[in-house]
Amino acid sequence: MVRVLARELGSRAITVNSVLPGPTRTDGFTRQAGNSVEELIAPTPLGRIGEPADIADTVAFLTSESGRWITGQAIHAGGGLF
Repeated sequence: MVRVLARELGSRAITVNSVLPGPTRTDGFTRQAGNSVEELIAPTPLGRIGEPADIADTVAFLTSESGRWITGQAIHAGGGLF
């Protein structure tokens, strides 16, 4: 769907991307994960769970002038977990 929308809206200078967050420290995630948070951290190359700001920074980049040439992409923002 992202690629289709990117092709449809590109002529209007509109970029379309999706952000795929990995495990992110939110109230809901922490409550659901419980003690298994440490198990989730172990295989991540960056050695930590994502913070909401990590995902927000990715979105901010894509919506900034610096991200103007990126469209039709699924950006994995999971700290290398994928």
